[in-house]
Amino acid sequence: MTVVSPGLTRSELADGIGDAQVRAGVRAMMDQASIPASAIAEAIGYAISQPENVDVNEIIVRPTAQG
Repeated sequence: MTVVSPGLTRSELADGIGDAQVRAGVRAMMDQASIPASAIAEAIGYAISQPENVDVNEIIVRPTAQG
């Protein structure tokens, strides 16, 4: 089993926030410091493409701006 822990990732999740001020804040944060979902997909692709005798236990993927 591989655990993937993504950092701040660009997505449509902010669209579901009811409070307009909070939604705007989350969108601003995403604009400044998020990574595209494709970065997470690439990390998953890496994990599942390893040979049978290699086990990737955990991947932490986050934007460099998030630290």
